[in-house]
Amino acid sequence: MNDYIDIYCERLEPGLWAEPLNAVTNAAFFIAAFCAYSLAKKRAVLDLNIGILIALIAVIGTGSTLFHTFATGWAQLSDVLPILFYQIVFVVVYANRIIGLNAQKSTLLLFAFFATIYGFQQLPQGLLNGSLGYAPALLFVLGLGVWHVLNAKTERYGLLAAGITFVISLTFRSIDMQICESLPIGTHFLWHCLNGAVLYLTTRAYILNVR
Repeated sequence: MNDYIDIYCERLEPGLWAEPLNAVTNAAFFIAAFCAYSLAKKRAVLDLNIGILIALIAVIGTGSTLFHTFATGWAQLSDVLPILFYQIVFVVVYANRIIGLNAQKSTLLLFAFFATIYGFQQLPQGLLNGSLGYAPALLFVLGLGVWHVLNAKTERYGLLAAGITFVISLTFRSIDMQICESLPIGTHFLWHCLNGAVLYLTTRAYILNVR
């Protein structure tokens, strides 16, 4: 768990500041959490579900910062697990509070999400620089985004915008190691910047339409 991990263009050696751009751009997640908190407070809808989503965004930023500084196995877990937890919480609360599904149907949707994750895990994980692990989240955001366009009362295209932004951010994550020779700093830092926007937009779509 303490072995050194080098999977990004910017990192050339061990050390806390071997990925300065990848580390610093995690500020995008903290900015997203603050903006979501401010919006929820302004609309007086800050409840437990929204609080958990906002807290998870901040934890994602913390975990990603740890990974891009320590670059070890335990730090990698602190990076990926909060992202998974955010996805699970968002699917459940969106299904229940926005779509209006009961507990049973929300659980079935969550199982469908897990089944999609399992399906993509059967594919070679080296494809697209490991970005296949985020494909289930992308599919669900796009799918929920279409429902949002057709049914949401406020900012109908907000969740779909999050999905489109997610496509762009995943592209930058996927090509990072392939462009090292032409762009030594890589493009992973853009994944951070855009994913901060993705997390804000998904949480914003929930906040603006919560029942």
